[in-house]
Parts: sequence; structure tokens; C-alpha cells
Amino acid sequence: MEEFRKETRAWLEENCPPKMREPLRNEKDACWGGRNWVFQSEDQKIWLERMAAKGWTAPSWPKEYGGGGLTRAEAKVLQQEMNAIGARSPLHSFGIWMLGPALLKFGSEEQRLRYLPEICRGEIRWCQGYSEPNAGSDLASLATKAEDKGDHFLVNGQKVWTSYADQADWIFCLVRTDNTGKKHHGISFVLFDMESDGVSTKPILLISGRSPFCETFFEDVKVPKENLVGELDKGWSIAKYLLTHEREMIGDYGEVKPLSQIIAENCYTPNPILRAKIAEFEVDAWAFAQTMSRMVMEAKAGASLGAKSSMLKYYGTELNKRRYELMMDLAGHDGLEWESERSNDGQLARSWLRTKGNSIEGGTSEIQLNIISKHILQLPGA
Repeated sequence: MEEFRKETRAWLEENCPPKMREPLRNEKDACWGGRNWVFQSEDQKIWLERMAAKGWTAPSWPKEYGGGGLTRAEAKVLQQEMNAIGARSPLHSFGIWMLGPALLKFGSEEQRLRYLPEICRGEIRWCQGYSEPNAGSDLASLATKAEDKGDHFLVNGQKVWTSYADQADWIFCLVRTDNTGKKHHGISFVLFDMESDGVSTKPILLISGRSPFCETFFEDVKVPKENLVGELDKGWSIAKYLLTHEREMIGDYGEVKPLSQIIAENCYTPNPILRAKIAEFEVDAWAFAQTMSRMVMEAKAGASLGAKSSMLKYYGTELNKRRYELMMDLAGHDGLEWESERSNDGQLARSWLRTKGNSIEGGTSEIQLNIISKHILQLPGA
């Protein structure tokens, strides 16, 4: 393993452009890829291409699907070495974080070979079609329907809070294919192009003045039968499996650059109460990071996260909200700047307001606590 670490360190030093070792300044600095993506710099493009060629955009995926084929121990070393030089993630991708694991488990070989390499190379950007106006936390009540028309499905309905739907190339979507049984039954998991006839989106503005969220509408959208993932009417199992990865992803809010390091680099506070709060936060963030690391290793070893993903989602979002509250406290009046070059167009204030949605997206905190109470603590009546 020490030899792999040396080789990885040397490769990163040689191949990671200097600008890709700087912290993200804003949302555009994060590379999402896709057919309509405009690279913010040549370095951003080079970094994605080099990492994708190594398979290191999805390091633990099999090589035949565009991944790096690394063991969980090697993937951890890669992340450690990237952190050591401050290397940015080469690709932000719902395809890697959510859809990919579902396709690896439930997809056909044809689907894996078609979509996974494109995901790894950053050539296709995905969005998630789950929540609906009357089916949020109670997702199984979804009403978007897909009628069987022989060689294709005809999809009609609406999704809401669809992150980056207006920028995505494709969508992985839950649809109702049978309405005769229990609400968890008769749900199917399909994939289709966002440029299909009958698909439209409408952005939803948040209090931060920005938003990744959209309303998404489907009107007689034709979806080829080969785009069905898994079995017809058995999509709920895929949906639950994918949600564990989404909640793990959202839980990653807790694993970020140490707040104390940011403070040391940018400012100093003599306030003893605030310093104590920062120290308490750092201890909690460290403990969360260790828990996160352990659960990730368990998952890669084949253990199911199940309800544990709700623990990660709940605590990770609470940590992220605490983090930005502290950063606003440190910034004082300057943190309220909304439009200026000095504040990077109000980046801190907008990010602080954005965190308010962390406890809603991916399943509300109340729902996560109910899951923890019932499935982990096994409380009576939960």
C-alpha cells in the first residue's frame, strides 16, 4: 500500500494543475460535466480529462465501466493524497453519487456499459425525478404515471425540487406503472433524455437569491422500454437503495475543510465564547468524519447502510448549518454583504441561507429521526 501511495502522490503532483489545488470560489468552480457544460478554465478541463483517463472520477468502480478498479483501501489513499495537496474533485455528479451505484446493483449489462463510462468521463449530467407536489417525504404516494404503449412508456406528470433539472442531460425517474395495489407497489424506475419531446422545467427561486431546484413537467413523454431499470413495478427497492446513497452524499456536508483552518487563514477572533463554540464544532466534525469513514468502509465491504444513512444525513446537515452559523458570526457585519466584488457576490451570506434547505432535501430531518427511532433505536411505537 505504501508503494501505491507513493505512485499516487507522484502522479497527482505531476498531473493536478495548480489552479485545481485552490479552494472553490463559487458554484461555477465545481465541474458538473455534461453535453452543455462550459469549462471555466483550461485547467478544469485538463483535470477532468486526466482523472477520467485514470478512472479516478469513480475510483472504486470496475474498470470495464470506466472506473479505477481500486480497492476501498486504495480509494481511501487516493482521497487522502488529494486532500493533502488541496486537489479539487474533478467531477461533481449525481451519476456517480446516486445513479451509478443503483445501475451497478440493478441495471442490465447493456445499461452499465452504455451509461457508466459516460458518467465517469463527465459526458452526461443527470438529475433525479423523485419528489412531487403531493409526494415529498411520503414518496410512495407519487402519481407521475407511465402507460405501457408496447415498445415504449408514455409518461405524464410532474416532479418538484428537481436539482439542476434545467441543466441536466438525462433524468432517473420514479413513475407509477400500476395503481391497483399498495402504494409502494407498482412503481418503476426509468431513465430518459431531458430533451425528449414533452419535458419542460421551471426554476424555483430560494431565499439565497439562487437555486438549483426546478419544477419538472412531463406531457406524453415517450420512454423506450429498454430504459427501464430492474423489473417492472419493482422500482421501490431501487428507490430505497438509491436514497441511502443520496443521504450519504448529503451527509458529506459534514466532511469539509476544518473551520479552524479557515479561521487561521483568514481571521482571528478574541471572543472566548465563539472560540469555544468553534472548538466544540471541530470535535463534533472530527467524530462525524470518523463515523462516516467507518460506515463507508462497511458499505464497500458489502454491508448495507440501511437506516444508518439517515444518521449520516441528519447529523451531516446539522453540522453544515452550524458551520455556516459560526462563519457568519465570525464575519460580523461583513458577512451580510450581498453584492460586491469583495464578498464574491455575497457568497458567504448566500451559502448560509442555502444551508436552511439541507434539513429538507433528501428527506426532512423529522423523517430521518423517525427512521432512526424505528429501525436503529427500535423505540416502541416509533
